[in-house]
Amino acid sequence: MTLDLDALIQYTDWEREKWRSWLREQGDAVLTTSAGPHGDGRVSTIGEIIRHIFSAEKRYVERLSGRPMTDPSTIAADKIDPLFAFGQQSRRDLRGFIRAFPADKWDSMQEHKIMSATVRATPRKFIVHVVTHEVRHWAQIATLFRLNGFKIDFHDFLFSPVFGELRREQQKASSP
Repeated sequence: MTLDLDALIQYTDWEREKWRSWLREQGDAVLTTSAGPHGDGRVSTIGEIIRHIFSAEKRYVERLSGRPMTDPSTIAADKIDPLFAFGQQSRRDLRGFIRAFPADKWDSMQEHKIMSATVRATPRKFIVHVVTHEVRHWAQIATLFRLNGFKIDFHDFLFSPVFGELRREQQKASSP
């Protein structure tokens, strides 16, 4: 079995749009919802987690392409539209990188400095990490919103339109 990277990218595209729509209904202030007191100090709000998702995607593509890295602090984490515009740009860059990257280089080891560590992995592993990193953080965001009293809809891959939409029917309670 092989991992279908395109399916994961389609899923995260759907996830992003679903979140952007929900966040717009709530208003920009919802982005300032706390990420909790026990983080690692890099993010403190949900908006900052979303910026982190998009900036990780952008910066990994830049690393793998040998380009200068974007400073994510220039992107406002408290405004929905500019934040998601940054996400659209990072996604365009990811798709462009995948299309243009030479097939014979996907499994060649590369070394990159990430924060205070040097990481050695293949471009394939870095790109799969980017997409699974995003999936993990959207689940974290859903949990944080639920803990803060917000009602969040289903975001599971199973309920996404990838590989055909699953029809979900509510079971009616039977009467005695």
